[in-house]
Amino acid sequence: MIVEPYIPRNITVHLGRPGSSAQNVTTTFLEYIKNVASSEIYPTWPENAIRANIYAQISFALNRYYTEWYRSQGYDYDITNSTAYDQSYVHGRDIFENINDIVDEIFNSYVRRQGSVEPYFTQYCNGTTVTCNGLSQWGTVTLAEQGLTPYEILQYYYGDDIDIVRNAPVRTGTPSYPGTPLRLGDAGNDVQTIQIQLNRISRNYPNIPKINTTDGVFDQSTENAVRVFQETFNLPADGIVGQNTWYRIAYIFTAVKRLSELDSEGISLSEASRQYPGLLRPGDSGVSVQLLQYYLAVISAYYDAVPPVQVNGTFDQQTTDAVIAFQKTYGLTPDGLVGRNTWNDLERAYNGILESGVFEGGVALYPGEILQQGSMGEYVSLLQEYLNLIAGTYPSIPQVPVTGLFGAQTREAVMAFQREFGLPVTGRVNIITWNRIASLYSDLSVGQNKQPGQNPGTTITPENGQ
Repeated sequence: MIVEPYIPRNITVHLGRPGSSAQNVTTTFLEYIKNVASSEIYPTWPENAIRANIYAQISFALNRYYTEWYRSQGYDYDITNSTAYDQSYVHGRDIFENINDIVDEIFNSYVRRQGSVEPYFTQYCNGTTVTCNGLSQWGTVTLAEQGLTPYEILQYYYGDDIDIVRNAPVRTGTPSYPGTPLRLGDAGNDVQTIQIQLNRISRNYPNIPKINTTDGVFDQSTENAVRVFQETFNLPADGIVGQNTWYRIAYIFTAVKRLSELDSEGISLSEASRQYPGLLRPGDSGVSVQLLQYYLAVISAYYDAVPPVQVNGTFDQQTTDAVIAFQKTYGLTPDGLVGRNTWNDLERAYNGILESGVFEGGVALYPGEILQQGSMGEYVSLLQEYLNLIAGTYPSIPQVPVTGLFGAQTREAVMAFQREFGLPVTGRVNIITWNRIASLYSDLSVGQNKQPGQNPGTTITPENGQ
């Protein structure tokens, strides 16, 4: 399971039904969507209808890719061209000019359900010979002729609680399996991913014991849960998460959360916030790059060999230099690419610093997970204290009681802060919002900015901040 959805540079299509002996072809995601759109809809339709259909086609393909729907079942492709299961792809066909231009503009945008991170399973059908509970392709024509926008057309079919994520980062895809088996004594993001997924699966399969703490440490309770899962699904019950067990967990997790259904339960931000995001490289952008830069900025304050970076969400030369310096410090291959080993060592280094409690200037480091309504604990109390001091200078931000519970009042205060400082108004505290709040708190309480990765007075406005 991929933490932050992105647009893969390439996608592999099986030219037949699942399990058939048909050929696989690998093409760029951009060309794949142009082909699907030219095969599924008519270029003479109203532009708003065309755009609504393309958004649905992009989101459908990304859902298959994100959930590893076919790869988790042992197949070596991402999607098929069988319209009984997926969407039409005609290898080698001509592309309509207007569809080509529209896809070039919006291929890195997709639909998601509000409160969830994964691309929504935008089921659709032609609406004439075949009908379904999702989007009607011919029905979009009627709605467009009535003056509805693409977003309004999508809301008509999928509900009002959807968003269109725009300008998602484009990356080279990497399999979610870490490459080596996970076992008792291991630790890291991959272990935490398995723990979160097994605990959710246990709600549907109560014979699988709950894991006591989903802290990324492969302890005895994790091994017990893995073993019972393996017994339940007819896998060798050795308590070790090899490739077969990893992908079987991923497949069952997708199934119980209905991630490939219209009534998907969705992946929450808290479930996805610290998992390995996939390979990061120069030129990438997005929330995962922001988190990488924050880690580097903190680490640079404690390791002289690692130069500081700005948290701007773009994998630039400064970030590349810091990654290479970190890799040299930790005995990794200094290639400037953030693969799984580099990411895990960054996490370990950051967590070691986090255990010290505060950064220079007396303000806490980002806790490593998104704070949102329902969150509880010490970091929520600190957030409330920081907001209250800031509220004394900025009347638009309301005071909140310091309870350690992230309730509606705290959410309103966070949203007011985000509006005041030009951040995405989500009511959730991700790494960028935390860093900005802590920086301003430090400015106001100490008189100077001691937070990593940000100059005094700088407002960070990431393209797709959460």
